[in-house]
Amino acid sequence: MSRRGTVLIASLILAGCGYHVPEVVPADTRAGTPSADSMRAFFDSLERARAGDTLPPGVAPRPLMPRVLPAESLADLAWLDVLKDTTLIRLVRQALRDNHDLALERARIREFRAAAGVARSALFPSLTLNGSASRNKVAFGTLAIPAYTAYRATADVSWELNFFALGPGITAANADLAAQEANERAAALALVSEVATGYLQLLELDQERATAEQTLASRQTTLALARQRYDRGLISELDVRQFEAQVAVPAVRLAQIEQAQADQEHALDVLLGEGPTPIPRAASLARAAQAVAVPDSVPLALIERRPDVEAAERAYRAAAARVGVAVAGRLPSFSITGSYGGQAATLGTLTDSTSRVYQIMAGIKIPLFAGGRLTSEQHAAQARAEEARAAYEQAVLAGLQEAGDALTAVRAARDQLAAQETQAMALRRALDLATLRYQRGVSNYLEVLDAQRSLFDAQLAESQAELQELVGAVRLYKALGGSWPQGEPAAPR
Repeated sequence: MSRRGTVLIASLILAGCGYHVPEVVPADTRAGTPSADSMRAFFDSLERARAGDTLPPGVAPRPLMPRVLPAESLADLAWLDVLKDTTLIRLVRQALRDNHDLALERARIREFRAAAGVARSALFPSLTLNGSASRNKVAFGTLAIPAYTAYRATADVSWELNFFALGPGITAANADLAAQEANERAAALALVSEVATGYLQLLELDQERATAEQTLASRQTTLALARQRYDRGLISELDVRQFEAQVAVPAVRLAQIEQAQADQEHALDVLLGEGPTPIPRAASLARAAQAVAVPDSVPLALIERRPDVEAAERAYRAAAARVGVAVAGRLPSFSITGSYGGQAATLGTLTDSTSRVYQIMAGIKIPLFAGGRLTSEQHAAQARAEEARAAYEQAVLAGLQEAGDALTAVRAARDQLAAQETQAMALRRALDLATLRYQRGVSNYLEVLDAQRSLFDAQLAESQAELQELVGAVRLYKALGGSWPQGEPAAPR
């Protein structure tokens, strides 16, 4: 069992209740297993086949980089070093500093810290200074007492000693504070993930924009060639109109990308706590995809470091401690009160020795009958503790599911990207061949149009696959509550 679980059990025993944190996550269990890439041999065979191509590649193929995570630090935000983008790191730091939702969570922490201070104040007596001036007239039967003026100044001390409720109450308040601190870390973790995902989406849109612009320029060149061939009577007007229609496709996509970029930048501006401002970009999506690395398996015990799991555990601890507070409500409590000062008819004699007044009193309060209220309060506290326990266990299971899904998704995205890279590479060669055959009059325009459409779609799909791999890495970071673990990397692809 974790050290945190051991401390929690001890505190609950001291609080007089029998609750403990369940061992939901075995420490030696891992999500995912290192596995060989079954498609590696296939991709290698394609690479050997390309060596015999009749045309040189128009664009140098990117190597299929191994993407297995080496040992990384567990320090907060160290995972950003995996993406190797200083601009993203700067944006994350700005968001952590200026985001308004995070400022709200920090204000709540101060509130709960003050509440914990209120709970600890019961350890000490309260001391007050009191002063009064009064005009009095009293009568006892037929005995008439003249009216008189009284001045009084005293120092009063009171101390209520509820030994049985004091410890659990402080424990509950401290647990509430710890839960709120964990909630603040969870909000920061979510904020970092949102900023990183939004930034990566901008990089993907930039790459789509570059692809659309290159495709538009290429199709304009092909259209110019078709018009020349039409002027010489080599092709029909139908061919020219088909090429003109294809030029419009990347132009439409450019307009869509421009709108999507503006929307994404505005969303990031809100996360950064600023008004509409252009978001700087220093890296490219392709370079980030080549740099990113993820593990093939992770210890599920890392789920315990997720801030939402920590918050649920601390909430359970607070609820269990309040069972002790409810039990203490049925036990005796003690009080000590005292007063010392002076009372006189004039202010000048208030400090005389003959004007001294004092009082000291000790008391005990033993609950005997409250119509079942105290028992019901205890049962309600026990039910709330069971609710908190169930919420904690559910938070752990949800974390396990999220980590498993994220790990599976990022590995699938990695394999999908390798396939998309191969497809785009092949279609790029196919377009070169189709264009050459069309220029030499060997084939008709349909081959060129089909090759252009296929390559454009494949390039956009490749960008999406790169984005999905990177977003999957961000999801995995979030699912594990921070950076990835120290450990031996799996075998490279």
